[in-house]
Amino acid sequence: MDVQQMIAAANKAQCFGSPPLSTLIITINTPSLNPNKPSKTPMRTSLSFIRLFRPLSRPQTVLFRPLIPRYAAPRFSLSFSRHYSVSSAPFSASAVGFVDEKEREEEERWDFSNNETEAKFVFEDNDGVFADNDMKHLVAPEIEVKELDELPEQWRRSKLAWLCKELPAHKAGTLVRILNAQRKWLKQEDATYLAVHCMRIRENETGFRVYKWMMQQHWYRFDFALATKLADYMGKERKFTKCREIFDDIINQGRVPSESTFHILIVAYLSTPVQGCLDEACGIYNRMIQLGGYQPRLSLHNSLFRALLNRPGGSSKYYLKQAEFIFHNLETCGLEIQKEIYNGLIWLHSYQDTVDRERIKSLRKMIRESGMEEGKEVLISILRACSKDGDVEEAERTWIKLLGSNDSIPSQAFVYKMEVYSKVGEITKSLEVFGEMKKCLGYTSIASYHKIIEVLCESEQMDLAESFMKELIESGMKPLMPSYIKLTDTYLRLNSHDKLESTFLECLEKCRPNRTIYNIYLSSLVKVGNLSKAEEIFNHMGENVTIGVNAKSCNTILYGYLSSGYNSKAEKIYDLMCQKKFEIESPLMEKLENVLRSSRKEVKKPVSLKLSKEQREILMGLLLGGLRIDSDEERKNHMIRFEFNPSSIPHSILKRHIHDQYHEWLHPSSKLTAGNGDIPHKFNTISHSYFGFYADQFWPKGQPVIPKLIHRWLSPIVLAYWYMYGGYRTSAGDILLKLKGSSEGVEKVVKTLKSKSLNCRVKRKGRVFWIGFLRTDSMWFWKLVEPYVLDDLKDFLKAGSETADDCAVESRDINFDSASDSDAKGSSDYSEDDNP
Repeated sequence: MDVQQMIAAANKAQCFGSPPLSTLIITINTPSLNPNKPSKTPMRTSLSFIRLFRPLSRPQTVLFRPLIPRYAAPRFSLSFSRHYSVSSAPFSASAVGFVDEKEREEEERWDFSNNETEAKFVFEDNDGVFADNDMKHLVAPEIEVKELDELPEQWRRSKLAWLCKELPAHKAGTLVRILNAQRKWLKQEDATYLAVHCMRIRENETGFRVYKWMMQQHWYRFDFALATKLADYMGKERKFTKCREIFDDIINQGRVPSESTFHILIVAYLSTPVQGCLDEACGIYNRMIQLGGYQPRLSLHNSLFRALLNRPGGSSKYYLKQAEFIFHNLETCGLEIQKEIYNGLIWLHSYQDTVDRERIKSLRKMIRESGMEEGKEVLISILRACSKDGDVEEAERTWIKLLGSNDSIPSQAFVYKMEVYSKVGEITKSLEVFGEMKKCLGYTSIASYHKIIEVLCESEQMDLAESFMKELIESGMKPLMPSYIKLTDTYLRLNSHDKLESTFLECLEKCRPNRTIYNIYLSSLVKVGNLSKAEEIFNHMGENVTIGVNAKSCNTILYGYLSSGYNSKAEKIYDLMCQKKFEIESPLMEKLENVLRSSRKEVKKPVSLKLSKEQREILMGLLLGGLRIDSDEERKNHMIRFEFNPSSIPHSILKRHIHDQYHEWLHPSSKLTAGNGDIPHKFNTISHSYFGFYADQFWPKGQPVIPKLIHRWLSPIVLAYWYMYGGYRTSAGDILLKLKGSSEGVEKVVKTLKSKSLNCRVKRKGRVFWIGFLRTDSMWFWKLVEPYVLDDLKDFLKAGSETADDCAVESRDINFDSASDSDAKGSSDYSEDDNP
């Protein structure tokens, strides 16, 4: 190379931000897109600069072969919006229809297995997402992009090099402003090069923003290879929301995502603990097979199956259809089926309300034919199935196998054996098993106490049941409420009203209030004719929002008034039931019609659906806190999805109050059945056009927004429910409110709060804005909302008092005093993150 060539190369290198002539320049021959024209690119010895020119891999052809399963996969829900989103609290509704909501309402109010370690399937090796290891071997299409030295215009090369250096250093808002300033000359190939360059230097977030900016330009043409590569990088970084956004965009363009995108997105969903992600992973898995015709790798099948079994709280049983679909795909593809897969599938079958014994037999036969031995998990599952069917012979054979194994017998095995004998009326043997458990294990579990008390109550051996209850109380184990409910319910059946009352009062001293036991006591008072006491208890239930009254409570007291001739009081209860839209039992309605006719009062039935003023304000507060509305494709009917965080104490208290407030709007699958007093963490309303106003204001395009008229609606009750549902109190006593929407909407909320003398600060973290009331400002906010906060939540949410706030996990990293603090206008520059 002569001097003139070196100077020319140096000048060219300066366009890329290279050092001056004094720096060593190395010329490297690199492949060119034009085979007749070799290219020489001057490069620094810096690895980051060399990476800029790294050529991408050659394209490979992917053949799609549809796989038709014998058993249909769980279907997708197509009734509502196609927009998918996953948020923290509340979380998005599942897009997959394999969890039957009707099955949830049949769940018993006390499932002893839910409180045992066995409620979560235990694998022999460490749990993990093993499909993560296969991502590097997946094939993706090649991105065809010209290198800078192939561009004929020097000014374009210089500007692109400057953008490559400048864009990764800026936040979202500034990046968009820079790109908008270059809009006159930037074209599709230029923006593609910028996105590819960002991915090469592992600035994938910047590449995503460039891609989103490209999509808004008039010259944009969909690039399947670019979308695939970017989606894969987002998924590998566990940014599942951005990966899913590109995934949906690929489908909307009429293309089938590549196998790598399906695989990586599923792994991203499985790798996060955010609620709702497992349902999304199952939906993508099903579409991978049905839409893409791919055969997932063995590790992906196993990872998804393990995630189903590791659902907390015994909720895995609702995923049986999905587990069977995974098992079928393993069989169809001829892949190795591990022992844990067989064991887990039998475990899921044994948890069903109606056990398919034939399917369990066939699975056990497969285990034997594969040369495997039935482990402890299978034997426990067989015992559980026997306890539901009362199969004593099979249970005894299984018990002998358990005794012959080298493993210790878990406590739940004794509980299942007790239940088997109770089903056939052999109460004495159930008692023997209870005593045998203490001898073998050296202790008795809380589930065994609940089961033996239940068995004795069903056989009406109340003296023994009371002695075991006393023993349970002295042991100090919790909870006690299931056994108290069983005792009082049996006393009511036996007309032992004195014992029922003493047990009820004892329960109030040791347990938190529970509507089920209050209803039992109310029925007892009405049955003995003590209406003054019954009226007192009914009024107390209505005043205490954590207990509340329901249709059963109202029908019970209405029966008492009508039977005793208290017509005026019966009319008041009738008015209350009309207001709350409770259904009146048919026998009572016949008596009530005569009473109403005699008083010349129009007989009306509580069927009109219309939100009261209080219901409207509560709904707006919940929507600000993150409540979701799903709409059908024509946006004619809308469904409100109430979702509460099961690990949050305030949410556990609030959900009963909300369930009562909107009970007349709830879908039949979300209403409580007789004997079931537990409110689910998820329930939804019917699909109705009445919610159109709220859908248009808060969820106009399937995404949360802040209404333009929000300044008119921020009343104290709206703020109170926003705080209870979407707010937190920090350990320092400050109050934080979570809000999603645009910067302009947040600014309008802040101005409205300040007009009410509520000073606050705003910070953005990911897709969420946090409005903080700090120090003395939190006290002013608390004084405004305190009258509308539920009594049982005041200790958890009161401002200024220090607490170990275990429910404010999301807000721990938010520092309003840091240098990056901003008002609502400037917060748009903050980077987005799927996991704030």
